[in-house]
Amino acid sequence: MGDTWIMKGRYNGCTMNVYSTIPGYKRLASIPELSKKARQRLKWFEHYYSRGRNARLTCRHFDISPQTFYRWKRRYNPRHIETLEDRSHRPRHVRQPTYSVELVNAVLRVREEYPRWGKDKLVILLRREGFNCSASTVGRILHRLRKRGVLKEPVLNYISTRKRQRQRPYAIRKPKEYVAKKPGDIVEVDTLDVRPLPGVVLKHFTARDIISRWDVLEAHTRATSHTASSFIDSLLKRMPFPIRAIQVDGGSEFQDVFEEECQRRGIELFVLPPRSPKLNGHVERAQRTHTEEFYEVTDANFEISELNQALLKWEEVYNTIRPHQALGYLTPKEFLERYYQQIEEKEVVSLII
Repeated sequence: MGDTWIMKGRYNGCTMNVYSTIPGYKRLASIPELSKKARQRLKWFEHYYSRGRNARLTCRHFDISPQTFYRWKRRYNPRHIETLEDRSHRPRHVRQPTYSVELVNAVLRVREEYPRWGKDKLVILLRREGFNCSASTVGRILHRLRKRGVLKEPVLNYISTRKRQRQRPYAIRKPKEYVAKKPGDIVEVDTLDVRPLPGVVLKHFTARDIISRWDVLEAHTRATSHTASSFIDSLLKRMPFPIRAIQVDGGSEFQDVFEEECQRRGIELFVLPPRSPKLNGHVERAQRTHTEEFYEVTDANFEISELNQALLKWEEVYNTIRPHQALGYLTPKEFLERYYQQIEEKEVVSLII
């Protein structure tokens, strides 16, 4: 009843209803629902006509180029605001298929016989049958057959050889809205194979805070969930700030006991998607640094106890002496000192105000 008014009254003892309509309601009802981009363009012209038709002022206000504004002005029809919608960029004249019906039937027959073969294999079989075609042509035919519903893809029967993704009880993907803003918000942890002698493989653990670049290092003979969980103790003792979240890859050493330990200590655990080491880029780069600047030049014995003592000394050098280009050639220790000093200064200013 939004377009019709009903007024009730009494005249000579009788109830009377008077019906009236809003002028122009039919045109209002016919206005199409515009997309977000079209509504933004409509604001351009509302601003343009309300400011004395000043195109330059409108362009500066909405940060658009005059060429863009005048292009849409030529297209805009106030009686048909749907003219502000994007038009299809599809060519008016599309190249029509040149392949024959016989080739289409042959592609369909061969594909149904070998449903898991791609266009590159199918084109070889078709050429053996005397069809002169390319792999791209076969691909276009397959696409068109799928679109028309003629080609039915087989239902796959997954067998035990396919590795299923294991459900993690605590670890999750890092939410998009989660952003590291202060030291300890995200600490990336990774392992590195160290092969000092033939047949000898050691597991090196590195943890890096992505804000301060503070690293904690430790070596073990094996990389298991128990050794990884014990590394959490070293992490909490030797990082000079509380740890809110740890980010790891999908390695088995970061499951089971390690995951339970993170949950017990209230540390959020983020696990990376498969085959995405670049998302742990900070610690991956740290592994290269420790390989080049420690393992390749150290004269320490590769017995675990002696090696960890040497790693502790290198860790201190790395965090307190070595300048970091990413920190403006400050050490992680100097960066943290400046960081906490700035926080104290802001707190003092807020108290004064």
